[in-house]
Amino acid sequence: MSRATFSPFAGWLFPVLAIALAVIAPPLLNSDYLFEAILLPFLALSLAGVGLNVLMGYTGQLSLGSAAFLAIGAYAAFNLNLRVAGLPLPVTIVVAGILAALVGVVFGLPSLRLRGFYLAVSTLAAQFFVQWALTKFPWFSNDSNSGVIDAPKLEIAGIGFVSPLGRYYFTLAVVVLLTALSARLVGVKTGRDFAAVRDHETAAKIIGVPVLKAKLVAFAYSSFVIGVAGVLWAFAYLRTVEPAGFNLDRSFQILFISIIGGLATIRGAFFGAAVMVVLPLLLARASSALAGDGIDSGSLDMIQRIAIGVLIIGFLIAEPDGLAALFQRFVNGLAGRVRPESSPAAR
Repeated sequence: MSRATFSPFAGWLFPVLAIALAVIAPPLLNSDYLFEAILLPFLALSLAGVGLNVLMGYTGQLSLGSAAFLAIGAYAAFNLNLRVAGLPLPVTIVVAGILAALVGVVFGLPSLRLRGFYLAVSTLAAQFFVQWALTKFPWFSNDSNSGVIDAPKLEIAGIGFVSPLGRYYFTLAVVVLLTALSARLVGVKTGRDFAAVRDHETAAKIIGVPVLKAKLVAFAYSSFVIGVAGVLWAFAYLRTVEPAGFNLDRSFQILFISIIGGLATIRGAFFGAAVMVVLPLLLARASSALAGDGIDSGSLDMIQRIAIGVLIIGFLIAEPDGLAALFQRFVNGLAGRVRPESSPAAR
């Protein structure tokens, strides 16, 4: 069997098998901890990683304000549900994503003049401005003194998604839909324009690529996807919303997901999110086993930060293309091992 015959697995067969496994396997395990602590945050962060990867990996625009758009999506959905009676949940999610996209376009305007580090610094304005606005104006949190609000229930046409399994399936459906849409976007002309801007902006202008439009579309779409991820993070996973949960650490977490998973690849966001969700749990278990109850939460948090930092440095040195490249290399190696010598491709 030649390498070419393995391309369907790397292309469409692997996602199909992954979705089938995601639908069938979790209910068989029947563990609320699995849903609450692993799968729900994994799906929400994966979607946020997909959104950032469209902007950073495919378009080459560095952003350090992803958590701001998570917050915009979450608080917009909360207020739409609270203040617009009878608004269906799918419409609420879409409108919340659109509002995040509009804000993303505003803060993406500096990309028309700034690049690289200067653009990254300018995106921090979104992070600090959104957190300031959410704490300064209590209207966003329905005049809650603490700023903490309870997210409404997930319900569509009278069908509630209250249980951990129900919230998981709801989140999975949204993530699969937007991931497929993102994969489609980067495969058409718009995605090729993104890549041209990333590879060489001046050359892209010369060959007729609408650079300014491509950048703003990338910021808008990325912010839309991350905003929807914020709705899932608040409504399905945490079931509560507070400004402190969308701080700069969250932005860096999404950035690390893209780096570890691999830039300019959709599946890399899922690989990176798996590491960022599972690694702290494994470190906590390992620390408890080695030190018992003698290790405090602050030390444990510092250990996790060090481990993630070492992991990121290791990937940047050894494999800049991330886990997605390692996966592709594994698939290619598997294809070479199972290839019969007598096949036409081998000859």
